Amino acid sequence: MRVSLFIDGANFFYMQKDSLCWWADPKKILDFVSTKGDIVDAFYYIGVEAPPAARQENYLKALTNMGYVIVDKTLKQILQNDGSVKQKANLDIEIVLDMFNTIEHYDMAVLVSGDGDFERPLELLRARGKRFLVMSTQGVIAHELRTVAGMHYIDFREIRDQVEKD
Repeated sequence: MRVSLFIDGANFFYMQKDSLCWWADPKKILDFVSTKGDIVDAFYYIGVEAPPAARQENYLKALTNMGYVIVDKTLKQILQNDGSVKQKANLDIEIVLDMFNTIEHYDMAVLVSGDGDFERPLELLRARGKRFLVMSTQGVIAHELRTVAGMHYIDFREIRDQVEKD
């Protein structure tokens, strides 16, 4: 089985920081996903500062050395009503475009995200005869995404011993 991995970097970061309260190792995630089949592509989608901070640049280089294709977008500054500034770079459309532009390369798509916006794309993958697996955790995964995933869902808490960063 040929597998493509799609990691929603922002969702992945906040899932670890706010819900899991432990860090997953992107290399160990590759190793875990490789138990599902041969990885043909691994995409990591991330918003980047302009210019990137040294720490973020090092992280991106490490991901590249692990085998990830980095898809980035410059973070936008959004002024909130309370006067604070929020940084955001929505990469959902890039993830969906890559899922469908590379659809002939894989038999199974593995999505690391809990974003409900991926409900319809996963339904369409299923209609096209593709398998998928969603990896997320409780408190982060949207009800719609959890519902469409059904048995094709893995909670990071269940695989902590296999993917936690040392």
